[in-house]
Amino acid sequence: MMRTVSLLFHDVFAASPQESGFRSPAADRYKLSVEQFDAQLDGIASVRHPACLITVDDGGVSYYTHVADRLEARGWRGYCFVPTDMIGRPGFLDAAQIRELDARGHVIGSHSASHPARLSACSSDRIHDEWSRSRQILEDLLGRAVVVGSVPGGYYSRRVARAARDAGLRVLFTSEPATSIRDGGGIEVRGRFTIRQGHPADAARRLLLPAPWARVAAWASWNAKGLVKPLLGPSYMRIADWIQGGA
Repeated sequence: MMRTVSLLFHDVFAASPQESGFRSPAADRYKLSVEQFDAQLDGIASVRHPACLITVDDGGVSYYTHVADRLEARGWRGYCFVPTDMIGRPGFLDAAQIRELDARGHVIGSHSASHPARLSACSSDRIHDEWSRSRQILEDLLGRAVVVGSVPGGYYSRRVARAARDAGLRVLFTSEPATSIRDGGGIEVRGRFTIRQGHPADAARRLLLPAPWARVAAWASWNAKGLVKPLLGPSYMRIADWIQGGA
């Protein structure tokens, strides 16, 4: 039996990527139009008994305006990861929307507090504060424990995982395209397969098929990028945008 595939989406927009979430060329690369998002959901639904989790990073308002209704229409629920410093700002979920999504059965989790550009490069005290502050805000808002988080920007490290564990999280999603579940030192670490602009309309469907080729290709591409991403830092996204624009 195939392991569960965790899919990573970001914002969904009707007319412009500026409608929801962070506003930058780098962030826009991960946003899908409503039509593109619908096509990916159609692909997921076409797979018999799809073993997948649908996760959405960045806490953009589109989770409330576009994503949740579409998931619920199919009988699904998703994971909504929120950078808590952004709650209530233009383009982001507000407190009432987060409470409603929680009541509707969606899983609300931490996406750090301030969404640092490179979380793994921060001091240990800063990393712990990012997780603990975010978790406390969400727990105060929802009135219950919040034990799930996702790493902003894909900058995972064992230190990031330990800080999340010490802050009270029990499950941490990364951006590594993997189906394995591993122990991050007392916290469950799960990989995810990113769906973004430029991917085929059936990308999600391919990742859920028993044949492993799409998952292997995603893993190989991610690891190739991993060789240069830590060295380039913020410049990585600018170079990636330039390459994509010239393709």
